[in-house]
Amino acid sequence: MAESPVAVFDRLVRQDAPESTPVLFDTACVLGGSVAGLLAARVLADYAREVLVIERDETNVTGRPRPGVPHDRQAHALLPGGLALMERWLPGITGEMRDDGGVLVTADAMDLIVDGVEQLRTGDAHTLLCSRPFLESALRRRVLALPNVSAITAEVTGLVYRDDAVSSVRYMEEGDAEDILPVDFVVDAMGRSSSLSDWLDEAGYSRPHQQRLQTGIHYATVVFGGDGTDRDRRFTALQYPRFAGPGGLAAGLVVPIENDQWMISLLVYGGNKPPGSVEEFRALCDKLPAPFGRAAGGVVVRDVLRYRQATSRRRDFVGLRRFPARLVSVGDAAVSLNAKYAQGVSSAALHAACLSDYLADAPDPALPADRFFASQKVATDAVWVPSADADAVRADILQAIEVSDELQRQRAATEQLMRAALTDATVAEAHRAVRFMFAHPDTLADPALLERAAAVNQGAGSPS
Repeated sequence: MAESPVAVFDRLVRQDAPESTPVLFDTACVLGGSVAGLLAARVLADYAREVLVIERDETNVTGRPRPGVPHDRQAHALLPGGLALMERWLPGITGEMRDDGGVLVTADAMDLIVDGVEQLRTGDAHTLLCSRPFLESALRRRVLALPNVSAITAEVTGLVYRDDAVSSVRYMEEGDAEDILPVDFVVDAMGRSSSLSDWLDEAGYSRPHQQRLQTGIHYATVVFGGDGTDRDRRFTALQYPRFAGPGGLAAGLVVPIENDQWMISLLVYGGNKPPGSVEEFRALCDKLPAPFGRAAGGVVVRDVLRYRQATSRRRDFVGLRRFPARLVSVGDAAVSLNAKYAQGVSSAALHAACLSDYLADAPDPALPADRFFASQKVATDAVWVPSADADAVRADILQAIEVSDELQRQRAATEQLMRAALTDATVAEAHRAVRFMFAHPDTLADPALLERAAAVNQGAGSPS
């Protein structure tokens, strides 16, 4: 009998790095050196004699932003589930990032406020807070320190196929002619603008189906300096599910990051625009809970930076009529999520878990990676479906769209859980496990949990 999505997800998030592995490939190649590509390279290092990462941006070992990640100067969060997976493959990296200035917090130092109501704190999971360039730098140092992993700065221009399998990668270093690298396995980690679909189409293979969901989200982010005396390094998140915050605010984040700095991000949707100047930014922060105003009172380290994400996207590789062997796709190349939900980095770690799970069974190199894509679909659904439904709710509210009775019941159940999570520890822990990517969203459909949430919201108190 096939595994349920809950069982697959549970196995992925709890897997350990293998103690011994067979050498499956002479040369494996990762196209893209962002978080997803680096984690894929770490997994491949267990199964290949040589792993080459090809990244078009200059190798980032100093924490500088990269042109290929235009949103990397906005607020990011490494959720506990993603952090736990990284720690399994790169033991000690959490402590290294903390020692270098990253901020490691537990639930006691995380404040989530929904429509003005502070959510109950539960559990002891750790979250690492830092800037995206800081995180990438730490990962790159550790992964490239492995003896069989290296990187070059170049642009990938295409793939070569033989016997319905990828056999070579074409790439071009700056100022040089095109080179061809024979490979035994390829990971596409080229991000949401990946050219893989076009390359497959041109070669006569099936093009993965792409789904787009309008988000229309706008960010504004400012980095402020601390005064060196504030030791209460807390993370604060605001959510206004119906976008009723000041200035049409949908969400806001106060994130303590490296170098005793605070990163504040304010998010709006649709026709609303985030603040464009520091003065406007501070004025809006003063209307929000106290942590926003306090952090925004520091010295401006980096001025207002805006970013707009028009759509979320996913590419579905399951059930394609014809697909080459020795090829997979990970990270934003497979699913690019609404960054409001802070799932992207941890989703990349889940894709690495799918790759490790797939390679552990020594798959037939002459066959497409169907089993990888099947488990990746479970991981993708787990992050896509909840965020896509939340975005659909937003669209329905803004456009006054009527929805079916069944969808109304589903959304009512979700609202029951969210309301109960504000006051009931059992519901809050179940809800937090899903949000932190320790558990599959289907675990929230447990009838006993839904009954408990309804009882709590009706004022009956917590059931025994």
